[in-house]
Amino acid sequence: MSTTQGFKAAVEKAYERFPLVDGKPLIPVGAHVFDNEGNPSFDKYLMNFLAIPWEKNGTLYDRYTDPEYIKWLKMFRELGEEGLLSTDIFVDTRTQSEEKIAEGRYFCMIYQYTDMLTQQKQIYSESPERIYMAVEGPRNSNGDDPTLPSQSVSGWTVTLISKNCKSPEKAIKFMSYLMSEEGQMCLYMGVEGVTYDMIDGVPVLKPEVKALLDSNREEYDRLYGADDAYWQLQDNVLQQKWIQTASPAEEQLMEWSRKYVVYNGQYELYLPSGADGAEEDKKIRLLWSRTLPQLLLAPSEKEFDDIFADFTAQRKALGFKKVQQACSEYMNAAKKKLGISK
Repeated sequence: MSTTQGFKAAVEKAYERFPLVDGKPLIPVGAHVFDNEGNPSFDKYLMNFLAIPWEKNGTLYDRYTDPEYIKWLKMFRELGEEGLLSTDIFVDTRTQSEEKIAEGRYFCMIYQYTDMLTQQKQIYSESPERIYMAVEGPRNSNGDDPTLPSQSVSGWTVTLISKNCKSPEKAIKFMSYLMSEEGQMCLYMGVEGVTYDMIDGVPVLKPEVKALLDSNREEYDRLYGADDAYWQLQDNVLQQKWIQTASPAEEQLMEWSRKYVVYNGQYELYLPSGADGAEEDKKIRLLWSRTLPQLLLAPSEKEFDDIFADFTAQRKALGFKKVQQACSEYMNAAKKKLGISK
């Protein structure tokens, strides 16, 4: 599946052989939810699988116009022309896509495994032989390894203390505790004697707790609320010292991805509100979100080319050069802070 031809042939064959899953239509290609910035499955994630560079000569690279990326987008367009891009993926909400993951409706997905573990464990508890597996996906023409990202310096969520908080000092102390080693162990392992026991100085989940965690995440969260159920303050690096044996439902997904993980945090850039180029960047992201579905659903390659040419022209008029310059400055500043020379 690493080439466009191989990927397309695999999807076509799967739909021909298994058009239905438990009486419901197979969805040949699954994806992230479309939003007002595009769709990570068909842009950022796909670019990472293709190992498309983020920068060239100290300047942020325009990954969207890379020939390898365009070639793969055109392949997906061809699948759409054949009716193999289900309309579901363009309109489904996160909840709807999660329901279909649990039903095993997708033949393949370019997706983040962490966001499907609840459904994966549900499938495993009911029919272990039907769980999803990570396989070799898109690669560029040179066959380069994917460059899958790890954590970034940009953060993910923001935890705030309300201005109406009666005791902000206590709230700060509480969050500081949760960020400490003791607090992180509590967030990850739970309570000693309840969710885990210390065995030879090492915390080990109780068998019944581990079994529940591996089979029913929702019930585990309701009963125990550990294993970063409250992930706003989790420290994945610190928690590595207590890491538990992975569930059979997730082990293969994790192991497959590890060999391709690289650090790309210096490139995960969002211009802060009010910064030079921020407003233009927002408009360009919105433009892309409207353009991507049109490209995937274009009835012909010529129309695809016309839509893409119009996108690049509009993007230029919106101030793309200004955005690239601003993002390049932030990128280089991040690299300097991180001690990254290249």
